[in-house]
Amino acid sequence: MQTIYIFGTRKGLAQIDFHATTGRFYAVFCNEKLGNYHSPEQAAADLAHGYTFSHSSGIDLTILGIPEDLEDWERIAYDK
Repeated sequence: MQTIYIFGTRKGLAQIDFHATTGRFYAVFCNEKLGNYHSPEQAAADLAHGYTFSHSSGIDLTILGIPEDLEDWERIAYDK
């Protein structure tokens, strides 16, 4: 699993990880996987709008300002 996008919030780090074996992208908040997707864009959108599995802390992701647009995230280089 490799992190490819990160976005810092006041409550923790949102990230999008890529799993090379499955070819899937994972929406992650504070190191907890909240869903997997065909594209990083969909993972970002679902994190931004709270359409992922709930985080174990119960935090409402929609109040954290996580952007839907990946251009607002920090991109980490990766090989697909």
